[in-house]
Amino acid sequence: MMPVTLVGVAWNAQDPAPPAFGARNPRACLLLWHLNKVSQTRTRHGFLLRNVMFKGRNKAGWDHVMKFVHTSDWQIGRTFRFADDDTLGALQAERVEVIRRLGQLARQEGAAHVLVAGDVYEHETPTEKTLHQPMERMRQFADVQWHLIPGNHDADTPEGVWARLLREGAVPENVTVHRQPGPVRLVGAEEAWLLPAVLQRRHVLSDLTAYMDEAPTPPDALRIGLAHGSVTGFGNGEEADHNPVAIDRARKAGLSYLALGDWHGFCQIDARTAYSGTPETDRFGAGGGGGGEALVVNLRGPRAEPEVTRHRTGRYVWKKFEDVTLTNAEDIHALEARVRGVAPDNPGAVLVWLVVSGLLTVDDMALYESTIIRRLSGAVACLRLSGAPQLSAGLDDLERFGPGGAVRTAAELLLEQAQGGGEEGAVAADALQRLFLFWNEVGGQAA
Repeated sequence: MMPVTLVGVAWNAQDPAPPAFGARNPRACLLLWHLNKVSQTRTRHGFLLRNVMFKGRNKAGWDHVMKFVHTSDWQIGRTFRFADDDTLGALQAERVEVIRRLGQLARQEGAAHVLVAGDVYEHETPTEKTLHQPMERMRQFADVQWHLIPGNHDADTPEGVWARLLREGAVPENVTVHRQPGPVRLVGAEEAWLLPAVLQRRHVLSDLTAYMDEAPTPPDALRIGLAHGSVTGFGNGEEADHNPVAIDRARKAGLSYLALGDWHGFCQIDARTAYSGTPETDRFGAGGGGGGEALVVNLRGPRAEPEVTRHRTGRYVWKKFEDVTLTNAEDIHALEARVRGVAPDNPGAVLVWLVVSGLLTVDDMALYESTIIRRLSGAVACLRLSGAPQLSAGLDDLERFGPGGAVRTAAELLLEQAQGGGEEGAVAADALQRLFLFWNEVGGQAA
């Protein structure tokens, strides 16, 4: 290896570097020694030097703050099978609209950059409208620089979404799609470098953030990693087999912060590593509050601990109520109050999933139908039901159909079949329940 002459003293790059000059990794250093130049530094050995593009850290202090927004997993174009057409359209539209709120958050916080850690799109082949929607929303914030990387849903395949966008010239000037790994200087930020990891297919078995350990940046630069994958060794089971990210990558690579995407709820791995979660919640029980957030990150220096603040960006609240057992009218009213209490001022922004069981009398079943199935489903954005309370009916309940007639005869037959149990009994019980509800609706008039 060629030696480097240091004012008459030969130093070979294979030997330990002088203190404070890239000792972390001598092979990643390029030392240029100059006399009477700007940025000169005198060491305790008396050498005058200037080092360029190396990964070591000097003792210089910082007098400014680097601030940016960290978001991920927009998944524009996502579908929700449980939702009706109206609800589906509203949920998809809000996933686009949240981009505007992210831009407003950046302006409000004085953040010049927004880092999007993968999965901008749900699919690699979106429709034309879906393809252009996020780009046009970001274009509206020309004073904000948006940095995107491919995720597992929108990997950078040869004929994928990113090649298509660039081919059509649809990427605004204030948006950068990072398609190659390697340090990229953040424009307008003093000595801040972005290190993106790039997925070129949906799943890989290697850690695409490993290159960051050796990626050269100027001395005392902020090194900000941006990746999409699953942190290994953090209780995520088999998910870490695909697109793994070392749990200690930030430490190994000397990163000031590692912005991650893939998990849809906020998760802080360590002081310098976090998942932002999706900015608009898209599932029940995603952890970390279920998503609907973005992070504002303040960096006061390469070694200072990041200041990470969570900001609410989502419109919809997703809430699942499990093991709901209904046995009387009080239970029904209590359930209604719990659901309405999720967002009392805006129940129309709540999606509810009820897992229901129990046994109700004929009158209480009618109350459940009117209070929960009809009234409450009209109050919230979406009411998803799993299970249902069963009808508890006897011969006395048949008296409301009168002493005879076709309806009474049908009800008696259904009751007998329901009491027999089994699959046919369940069908008969449901039919009898419908009959009671219908009879109540028509006010006891013969159909």
